[in-house]
Amino acid sequence: MKIVIIGGTGLIGSKVVAQLREQGQDAVAAAPNTGVDSITGEGLAEALEGAAVVVDVANSPSFEPAAVLDFFTTSTTNLLEAERAAGVEHHVALTIVGTNRPQDIPYFAGKVAQEKLIREAGVSFTLVHATQFFEFLGSIADISTEGTTVRLPGALMQPMAAEDVATAVARAAAGSPRGDIEIAGPEQLGLDEFVRRTLAFREDARTVERDDTATYYGAHVAERTLVPVEGAEIFPTTLQEWLPLNPPPAR
Repeated sequence: MKIVIIGGTGLIGSKVVAQLREQGQDAVAAAPNTGVDSITGEGLAEALEGAAVVVDVANSPSFEPAAVLDFFTTSTTNLLEAERAAGVEHHVALTIVGTNRPQDIPYFAGKVAQEKLIREAGVSFTLVHATQFFEFLGSIADISTEGTTVRLPGALMQPMAAEDVATAVARAAAGSPRGDIEIAGPEQLGLDEFVRRTLAFREDARTVERDDTATYYGAHVAERTLVPVEGAEIFPTTLQEWLPLNPPPAR
């Protein structure tokens, strides 16, 4: 089965491609650096020719609110149009836990718009709602640092490893459409505590302080916005298992 992965050379996409190929699927990595651009439409028709499934794990290069919204609406509109022309049977998109709950996170607004386009397109779909990735805990600390103090709310999180996210997306791509599904890691703690443990393991001298007036990517979040609902698929990798295998990137 030909499966085209949009964003197939990125953090999640490259792992999805690898897993699908290990399963014997004809997985095609599609991204601007392979000549496929979902924003301009360049190379889309050629990449989707003969495809049964399209997986969208592309991400906005900017977190500026207007740019995020424009990226997801433009990219998704172009993808869905190309899929209809190519006769694609199943659209899989990676999205976020919490988009269906009250929140004012600008990035989530872009994902909400993306989800709406997919639901209304008339194509069979699976929306994989994932919790935050362990891979981003370090950058969350960085953007929340004032001097030597990291200020973060105690809102609950249930983050997971990117490899486990890719496993869920690959399973969705190789299976039948399932509508909306949620996936998460095995541990539920406050955002501040996950970052505190990450920095402590990496012997980072910064101090993490819980401050429930602090923001998460510029927005205030409720206690349970970032955790899955009952029935989510729980993946096994814990933060303590992940940390030794994933040193921070060189500065």
